[in-house]
Amino acid sequence: MKIVFLDRSTISPQVTLPALPFPHELQLYGETPDEDVAARIAAADVVITNKVKLDARQLEQAPNLKLIAIAATGTDVVDLQACAARGIVVSNIRNYAVHTVPEHTFALIVALRRSLAAYHDAVRRGRWQESGSFCFFDYPIKDLHGSVLGIIGDGVLGQSVARMASALGMQPLFAAHKGREGMGPLYTPFDEVLRRSDIITLHCPLVAQTRNLIDTAEFSKMERRPLLINTARGGLVNEAALVEALQSGKVAGAGFDVATQEPPGAEHPFHQLKDAPNFILTPHVAWASDEAVQGLADQLIDNICAFAQGAPRNVVAA
Repeated sequence: MKIVFLDRSTISPQVTLPALPFPHELQLYGETPDEDVAARIAAADVVITNKVKLDARQLEQAPNLKLIAIAATGTDVVDLQACAARGIVVSNIRNYAVHTVPEHTFALIVALRRSLAAYHDAVRRGRWQESGSFCFFDYPIKDLHGSVLGIIGDGVLGQSVARMASALGMQPLFAAHKGREGMGPLYTPFDEVLRRSDIITLHCPLVAQTRNLIDTAEFSKMERRPLLINTARGGLVNEAALVEALQSGKVAGAGFDVATQEPPGAEHPFHQLKDAPNFILTPHVAWASDEAVQGLADQLIDNICAFAQGAPRNVVAA
């Protein structure tokens, strides 16, 4: 079995890929530009990808391909319809980030709610000595206890965030799907979550229905000037609208681990916020604790082994 990993560099080099217990040839590439994809997968039985896109045009050049093992949960990099038409099985990674993403989410929440980054930067600039006092109050500090946390996305990550919020004395609200009523007593209407929340955090996939889920109209409904946290996917929030909302004070702050372009290009709207004390951008690392990434690698190999044994697991439907 010939296995090709198109972007091994997307998994930390400190993480070990477990050995495959059957005869195989494994070809590792750190990165694969689009123009090289077809040639590299041409003879492959199994292709591993994290961020490298595989579309119908490229799949046509891989007559032996039987499995695409995605080294992530998101499946938008693979043309699932084309795979179904060609009988190619697609598997993904599930539930590996149930601790690391919620913890990163709360790291951003705490840092912004208590202005940690802003105070740290001020101390580095000598503001404490300049103040002449035992403390100074340049930036807002608010408790988590008693605040309302709006959660958009009720999967394992959203549920984990809700449990952490409850333990801290917060009131979690799960948002109903946008524009949909009657989802039951466990859900709060989407617009009401926007209106009532002190903090809003996103934990939903990026699909056609959720692209620009938070846009200018949604920011205008956020009566309590909440923090907005996105550790899910770039594209869920209209980034230009976010910049305007931050600069105009419609939201109190934002913590993002994702962007529509990663890394952001020279013209990306987030560059306008580089000096904003109430904006934190981390480089898509919410998923990347040592423990979580090793779990991902283990599950990736388990998916390939299961397929080789004739019992595919974590199969993604078109």
